[in-house]
Amino acid sequence: MTGLGFPLWVRLIHWFHFLFMTLLVRSGIEILAAHPKLYWGDDSLPGRAWLKLTRKEMPADRLWTSADEEVDCPAWLGLPGRHNLGLGRYWHFAGAIGWLACGVLYVAMMFADDSQWRRLVPTSWRIIPEAWRSFTMYATFRLPEPPGEYNYDIDLPFNALQQVSYFGAIFVLSPLMILTGLALSPAIGARFPGYVRLFRGRQSARSLHFLGLAAFLGFFAVHMLMVVVHGIPTEMGKMVLGEEQTAHKVLATSLGLGIVALVAVVNVAANVVSLRRRRATHDTLARVVDPIRNALLHRSVSVQEWPEDRISAYFRVNGYPPISAYPQARGDDDTYERLLAGGFADYRLEVTGLVERPQSLSLADLRAMPKHEQTTLHTCIQGWTSIGRWGGVPLREVLARCRPAAEARFLAFRSFGRHEKSGAPYYECIDIALADLPQTILAYDLNGEALAPQHGAPLRLRVETKLGFKMVKFLRAIEVVADYRSVGEGRGGAREDHQQYDMGAQI
Repeated sequence: MTGLGFPLWVRLIHWFHFLFMTLLVRSGIEILAAHPKLYWGDDSLPGRAWLKLTRKEMPADRLWTSADEEVDCPAWLGLPGRHNLGLGRYWHFAGAIGWLACGVLYVAMMFADDSQWRRLVPTSWRIIPEAWRSFTMYATFRLPEPPGEYNYDIDLPFNALQQVSYFGAIFVLSPLMILTGLALSPAIGARFPGYVRLFRGRQSARSLHFLGLAAFLGFFAVHMLMVVVHGIPTEMGKMVLGEEQTAHKVLATSLGLGIVALVAVVNVAANVVSLRRRRATHDTLARVVDPIRNALLHRSVSVQEWPEDRISAYFRVNGYPPISAYPQARGDDDTYERLLAGGFADYRLEVTGLVERPQSLSLADLRAMPKHEQTTLHTCIQGWTSIGRWGGVPLREVLARCRPAAEARFLAFRSFGRHEKSGAPYYECIDIALADLPQTILAYDLNGEALAPQHGAPLRLRVETKLGFKMVKFLRAIEVVADYRSVGEGRGGAREDHQQYDMGAQI
């Protein structure tokens, strides 16, 4: 069976796969820039990174937040670049959806086409020595002979190394990327903690995901080198015209390079539009990503409970306390500082909105309610994780006192602090149904002690299936509302409004 060629569906999927991979890789680099350090295990202890892509060092004489560790990713490298983690995540998820759709379609059609299946899937262990023979020929600057032909009578392509490489990329590396990507989700990790342990921890899964990215880049580099070595016109004939031995070399080369240029234009346009019209880009990508993500992960229930000997020796921080020492986070007045100076004796949590009985609860009132403790993994949107034991009152106990109205659908949590980039009052919204989950609490203790200011004193929200930015610190008030779009600028939180983060925050 020689000269089979490449059917149109193979060629189309190949080029769409190339497009989505460029979006995935570049947006992945943008995400990595938010915390450019990699670890093994479950938490992210300072000084324990096995790979650091930054020269920044944590100082010992002042508060250091994870935002301080973020590095600027240039727009030519990351998508969209320039400290745009929120849009980088949206591009990554959109690219992943397209890439996965291409992969599923390719595998389904490949197994329906016997010739394409045999082209890709080894059918004999003799592929191993034959692949090694091909490798040694390349290493000594010789081409396997005859190039580009397949001999199915002996179940081996003449270039066995190429078959092994493609099989590994599709059936080993791609599933690894999918599985490790899912392990990074706080919703999945909270609901299925045993799944994350398969990878030896959440940070290990993140490291493996990065190594998979590096492997894909290596595969792509070698792939492009082989295109040059075997001859650009010949290889473009296969990828564009579907001909094993093309007689239309100029046409094939022109079309192939034109497609590559078009992919480059799409990437440039994605950067330009994202940086110039952030909100419009946010809304457009959200229409694609959010329905799928919410349908799969929105109602996950956290069942995690870590042993106390796994509590992190250092619990990382993101966000400064709203005091005069940090004016970028401080509110309109000195209310928080006065409360802090008085040990929060005069603190009141206001619960208002669509409720029958508005509440004004002191810290003593909250501590008098039934207490719940949980040892859980905190997952920051920037990539780091820490394990802590939280103590506080279940949110459903507070809501039971105020009796939300029938039309109540969301809870808006307001902070004493401000969003550090825009200066807007900090808030976040969640679905009211999440308040019934057993590990949704208003925490006032961490590791057996009252919350410190850097961890959100006197009170913070804990929703263990969400990313950390949703768990509002320095909690001032809770408003029960019918629609989160009526709060702030209508996207579900201060970071959603101003940094294009996703309200779902499940991955």
